[in-house]
Amino acid sequence: MKTLILHGWGGSDDPHWQAWLAGELAKGYGTVAFPLLDNPHFPSKNRWMRQIKTLLAEFNPDVVVCHSLACIVWFHLCHEESIAPIKRLLLVAPPRLDCELEILKSFFPVTIPKSLWAEEALLVTSDNDPYMGVEEALTLQQGLGITMKQLCGAGHINTHAGYGAWSWAKEWVEQ
Repeated sequence: MKTLILHGWGGSDDPHWQAWLAGELAKGYGTVAFPLLDNPHFPSKNRWMRQIKTLLAEFNPDVVVCHSLACIVWFHLCHEESIAPIKRLLLVAPPRLDCELEILKSFFPVTIPKSLWAEEALLVTSDNDPYMGVEEALTLQQGLGITMKQLCGAGHINTHAGYGAWSWAKEWVEQ
């Protein structure tokens, strides 16, 4: 099983759960790619999309794990219909589809894609994420037509919210 882990705005350096997950998968002799996307603190949608398309074509993952802004890039890639289908997709803590942060303006707005190009997909949100409210998460989940796991009090599901080691994510990827 080949797993591609895509971080959000600013990256997901240790002790973020994505860095932990990459290490755990590698320790178990899993095939994992956890690249640093171009200029993560001042990202460009076009550069990230080019980089991720190249990664998808060259690495050919079975599983893709997206956090935050990477979820939005995945939606843009889905709209282009230029990516190969994958087996499983984990979307964790996506921001609102109309996020208005000036530094991220090239990524927004985005619409809900008709297909996620994945045989199985799961959306994980939090009931107190500052970047997406509960109602917005429900609307996204319904629009995508996938299962949603909503965590209580998990913030943006990042290091700041206490998500370093996250055994649930490892179990999901390895199932």
